[in-house]
Amino acid sequence: MTAGDNTRTASASAALIAIDWGTSALRGWLLAPDGTVLDRRAGAQGIMAVPDGGFDAAYRAFTAEWRAQWPALPALAAGMIGSRQGWAEAPYVACPAGFADLSGRCIVVGVRDAVLTIVPGLSWQAPDAMIDVMRGEETQIFGAQQAGEKDGLFILPGTHSKWARVEAGRIVAFATCMTGELFAVLRAHSILGRMMPADGSMGHDPAAFDAGARDGLDNGHELLRRLFGVRTRGLFGRLAPQAAPSFLSGLLIGSEVRAAREAGRAGEGVSGATLIGDAVLCQRYAHVLAMAGIAARSADADVTPRGLWLLARAAGMIGA
Repeated sequence: MTAGDNTRTASASAALIAIDWGTSALRGWLLAPDGTVLDRRAGAQGIMAVPDGGFDAAYRAFTAEWRAQWPALPALAAGMIGSRQGWAEAPYVACPAGFADLSGRCIVVGVRDAVLTIVPGLSWQAPDAMIDVMRGEETQIFGAQQAGEKDGLFILPGTHSKWARVEAGRIVAFATCMTGELFAVLRAHSILGRMMPADGSMGHDPAAFDAGARDGLDNGHELLRRLFGVRTRGLFGRLAPQAAPSFLSGLLIGSEVRAAREAGRAGEGVSGATLIGDAVLCQRYAHVLAMAGIAARSADADVTPRGLWLLARAAGMIGA
């Protein structure tokens, strides 16, 4: 176990166990009444690693030390644990939605000595009838807002990148782009991967990344064609194998940013955005966004426990 912002002592006052339980990872925080992180831990038991019927045991093992010292401590979780593949499904709440909408729709699982409350995800049906969903990102966005990032555009890069609009403290619309997953599939299972190092190495080449991002920003409207250009650049010696992953990454992110601007997801006249997620990936998105004329700043690393603390307060699980 790794200490958090403050070293936990036997006399420390704890108010909440906050959990982010995703597809491939499990993270937890022990929070004080004011939301301060007293302790934190992480594990590899994402929902896909838990056998059928094993969520109760996994939860008990993960929180055993905290619950032993504070048996009556409430616990709140966000993420894929509330999906159909998780412990129990917490039905999506339709946007626009804020704290009150989510806190009133939480579900409870487990038994008396190890109860877990689960935050529902959000859904949004766009004007073109496309339906989008998120689980966990809504909690991060609320946590970022409490840290001073108010209304506007929030971008959460990752396997499935999210672009969300927040107005008056409520998430009013969002869209998902499978950018990270598409990169992984193309890198590992397409002919483009044959143009890259066979050992799967992923070193970052800034010049190649910039070239790919510029191609995506300028020509992302024909992404399927531009993707084949990754192969032809290699065939004609214009892109070294070691640089190809960076070029592909830049191309996909540049195309994502272009598509978002054209679809209006960035909002009319928006010149700034808040990024939430892995620091390195956020830096790369910030770079491409700057190329597109959008200034971006990154939220701090503890938006998830902060968001869960706020939701727990809204749900009456801890004192305001």
